[in-house]
Amino acid sequence: MNKYKAILFDLDDTLLDRDRAVDHLFFIILDKYYKDLSDASKVHMLNVFKQYDKNSYGISDKSKVFSSFFHDFPPNIAMPATDMQEFWNHYFPRCFSIDEETLTLLQLIKKKVKIGIITNGTVRRQKAKIINTGLDAIFKQIIISEEVDCWKPDSHIFHLALNTLKVEAEEILFVGDDLTKDILGCQNVKMKGIWFNPHKKINDTHIKPFGEIQTLGSLLRYLD
Repeated sequence: MNKYKAILFDLDDTLLDRDRAVDHLFFIILDKYYKDLSDASKVHMLNVFKQYDKNSYGISDKSKVFSSFFHDFPPNIAMPATDMQEFWNHYFPRCFSIDEETLTLLQLIKKKVKIGIITNGTVRRQKAKIINTGLDAIFKQIIISEEVDCWKPDSHIFHLALNTLKVEAEEILFVGDDLTKDILGCQNVKMKGIWFNPHKKINDTHIKPFGEIQTLGSLLRYLD
């Protein structure tokens, strides 16, 4: 019998590769607003765009990302400032993808334990990501911060998951990439945090995860 009865997942940078989605969004922008650029220019512009995105991470309003980027690199066709947020809301969720191997793994885990998602973000964008990648067919227990008016690492959002799944905190693994929002957040309610660290970052914080994995497939060893 499994020691754990449920696994909860973060969404961005855990189940879904947000960095790859930002790359995809950037090339949509290039296609719509620029032309005749050298490969070197594209690489430089991508790095600048990703830095502006990084600076805005966790902020719902993304219009500053566009306004700053277009100021640095004037486009052939201007995007009205009033359209910037809607452009992000419409296109960015559609830039996410998920491979069949991950979907198969999640279906396997689902046969062993209950599963759910806790994600920070707006309802519109997070739901679109989940639907567009097919995760809605796998996960029925999904908590989005805007919908419940609390954000990781707030303990309340983790307590909501406990009530929804009807399991004890000690029987849950929470898998996420952010040491503070995910790992410390879940540990504050006695869940066990598994740090998803595919890039093998150095943990220079005081936060000590229960476990660390570089691939989602490594979760299976906790369920044997």
